Amino acid sequence: MRDFLDTLAHSARETIQGGYYNVAGATVASFKISLQKAILEAMHTPVIAEIKPASPSVGVIRKSVDVRSIVQGIEQGGAVGISVLTEPKHFNGALSSLAEARKASRLPILMKDIILSPLQLEAAAKLGADAVLLIEALFERGYCECTVEDMIARAHALGLEVLLEAHTEAEFRSAAKTLADLVGINNRDLATLKVDLNTTKEILQRNHAEGKIVVSESGITTPAD
Repeated sequence: MRDFLDTLAHSARETIQGGYYNVAGATVASFKISLQKAILEAMHTPVIAEIKPASPSVGVIRKSVDVRSIVQGIEQGGAVGISVLTEPKHFNGALSSLAEARKASRLPILMKDIILSPLQLEAAAKLGADAVLLIEALFERGYCECTVEDMIARAHALGLEVLLEAHTEAEFRSAAKTLADLVGINNRDLATLKVDLNTTKEILQRNHAEGKIVVSESGITTPAD
């Protein structure tokens, strides 16, 4: 039975085949800013702030997206990095938002999308991303064009760091053993869209991160969280 993660994957495949990620006339930026380093050197609890116009769980968040203004607020708020949604169908993201964010900020930028193909990595690198989000479950379900190890290697070859996302303990253990630069724990189950903030805590209580930085994702809205 298909769940929402399957829906996202099928939609992403259609978007790739439609040519959305064929970024013409752009070259891979030679200078990259390390998200990993920014987190390690943070003088406070490191936060990666997000530019997200919409989400499947809540609908439209922003009808119009003034990227420059949002980036300015993120920088003033002390975030160590910026996550930019580029998935167009379910999150109303845009590759142009990634390019605009790169022009407006010197913070490390994470391209957040449903990545199945190395073509998407090339688009990320050309438009100025410093890191990309990969989802462990998409590799395990066979949706990606190559193995997780190969996708990570291809990202690194383009100068991109990798945040490899997990939701279950098994996914986390697998992700921690890879060469990903950071491992994420998504508090939202992408199969059902339900959020449980205890997910990160419970996984880390029973598993080792193998020395990697762990990023807790989703459902975090207040300093108390």
